Amino acid sequence: MKNGVPFSANPSALAAAADVLGEQLQVHLDRLAQILDRHAASLDRRYLSRLRRMGFDARQRKALLAITPGAAARVLSRGRPAADFFEQVEYNGRRLAKLNLAPDQIVETLCEYDALLVPVFGPLPALERENLEWAREQLQFCVVLTLNNAFYHVREVETDAYQDLFRAELESRNLDELLPRMLEALSKFCRSDAGALFLKEPESGEWRLRAATEATVRIEPRSLSVTPGKALVGKLSHLVCESGKTGSLALDPSWATRYTSCWSVPLVFAGQMSGVMQFGYARHYEWLPREEDVLAATAERCQLAAEKALLVENLASRESQVRALAAMMVHTEERERRRISSELHDETGQSLLCIRLQLEMLERLVPEELGEVRTGLAETRALTERTVTEIRRFISDLSPAVLEQLGLEAAIRQVALRLRRFSNMQVRLKLADLAGLPPRTAAVVYRLVQECSNNAARHSSARHVNISVVYADERVRLRVEDDGVGFRISEASRKRESFGLGAMRERVVLFGGEFRVRSEPGKGTTVSIELPVKPAEEVRDPRVN
Repeated sequence: MKNGVPFSANPSALAAAADVLGEQLQVHLDRLAQILDRHAASLDRRYLSRLRRMGFDARQRKALLAITPGAAARVLSRGRPAADFFEQVEYNGRRLAKLNLAPDQIVETLCEYDALLVPVFGPLPALERENLEWAREQLQFCVVLTLNNAFYHVREVETDAYQDLFRAELESRNLDELLPRMLEALSKFCRSDAGALFLKEPESGEWRLRAATEATVRIEPRSLSVTPGKALVGKLSHLVCESGKTGSLALDPSWATRYTSCWSVPLVFAGQMSGVMQFGYARHYEWLPREEDVLAATAERCQLAAEKALLVENLASRESQVRALAAMMVHTEERERRRISSELHDETGQSLLCIRLQLEMLERLVPEELGEVRTGLAETRALTERTVTEIRRFISDLSPAVLEQLGLEAAIRQVALRLRRFSNMQVRLKLADLAGLPPRTAAVVYRLVQECSNNAARHSSARHVNISVVYADERVRLRVEDDGVGFRISEASRKRESFGLGAMRERVVLFGGEFRVRSEPGKGTTVSIELPVKPAEEVRDPRVN
């Protein structure tokens, strides 16, 4: 307890924002809870009726009801600390994020609830009404902060899942290494008790177990094969759940007695089912729409990665197909970057701007005698403004509008400008004949220049960096050299946790290019890359034989 307002540091630390005005706020919050608790049933009925008219479904209405001032009143009027309410807001905020509600929709519903409070506060004396309105505003401000934290947590978990899949793709040498790591990453994301991945054998039509989570597997992968009937295959071709019994859905027959719920995610390639991922739960477990969307997207990524691994194993005989698949994966990656940048802009960025504005309003409302409080609010507002700037830079890195609008040369010049600005390096550019590059190749070249520049800024301590990108004779030649501290290539290659150079090398190799690094301690670093360029119409879909 601090200044009379109880709060928990994790995950409800944001409740401490309500503490800035001390015991006076606690007194008004307690009075607010007493009044709202008497009207709670009526307020809830009217609020739910409004939510129903606004088109929210039952699960959304239940979660929205749990974050209102009325819900806070129930907690506080029973003598429980404010932290309990904000923990409730944190939990339901995550559910709302997974139910695909946008932050502005949630704020709109809170405003609807506020409108219901007008007749409740109306008969009260003016001073008391003013104090209660002030307490409600502070409470709602803390709710918005907590919701922002909950939405960020959901996006962070999704990002971790994609990062785990990315690492699995980079570090796995073949399909037998890749599939278990991907299944483990997705089992962790969806918090399942068991996971199994089956692939269809092209010749026999059997579905063979290729990966299973170590915690629950009772049989060796590849030792189990099944031949499902047409009805079951039809059911498995969609994301589907079975609760209460899993015997008619799970391909592993032992799941019928071990798990209560089974979720199944199809692996589809070129319109044909090539496999399925299944997740078992010892209890009834409900996937929410956001989780379903992420699992469907990651299933596509897993399928593409599996196809890539198969093609890499036969690189000598199927090089053209590997190049086409790499182009498809780059397209998928760029599309995912655009999705993430869009969500950062529409959700996190807008929420932070709202927070900054509310902090500025609070700063103006605090009396002059509370100078320390005003200083703290001003510092927090400044930190929020810097965070907004950093998120905008991150959004630009994820989905650079300049590349699409003005072309590769302008995008590379922007990378060089940022390198000069943030690292104080002297950057020299040589760019020639880049206008004719196909869009997918241009995207690859941009990401390679971006990664080389980031490595130079973070690790080289260089004073000068030279960047050269030339397109001639159907080949792009990229060269980035610096006069920094350098490193031992053999030592860097053995560090599994450092995969920046490995990611660039794989990207280049999959496009049929050449990747070379020259570096020694104290002698700087030079990265040389050559990429073959084919007209877009010559890159065939690898699914077409």
